[in-house]
Amino acid sequence: MEATKTAKRERDLTQLLTLVERRVVSRLSAALTAGDCSIDEWRVLSLLADGRGHAMTEIADYAMLPPPTLTKLIDRMVSSNRVYRRVDDTDRRRVLVFLTPRGREKHTALSAVVDDESNRLAAAVGPEETALLSALLTRIAARLT
Repeated sequence: MEATKTAKRERDLTQLLTLVERRVVSRLSAALTAGDCSIDEWRVLSLLADGRGHAMTEIADYAMLPPPTLTKLIDRMVSSNRVYRRVDDTDRRRVLVFLTPRGREKHTALSAVVDDESNRLAAAVGPEETALLSALLTRIAARLT
């Protein structure tokens, strides 16, 4: 009986996490779509905004994308002149990805959109709850690696 209750709680937690993630992503996607950008592209732009250049494996990890999906996304971003690839000067086997000036402009413009949506989300949820949820999810993610 206790095992059934535990399994039920785990399903409920999974469902709740999925529900919240889908609602948050839906809101952010709607905001980004107006700027001709997907969530995945936004994640890539936001990582590359530091100007240091990043390897594909690092970008895939950050954007939570499988490598083949990321490769297709980067190809599209290269075609739209938002990013470019360059061989790493210190390790010629690696390719680094950087923002182009157009990609930097896109990131700057969309940063305001993302900030606005984040503020609306925090207002809807409440700043204390948002901070608590962020802290809890950070701890849980660290424990589950």
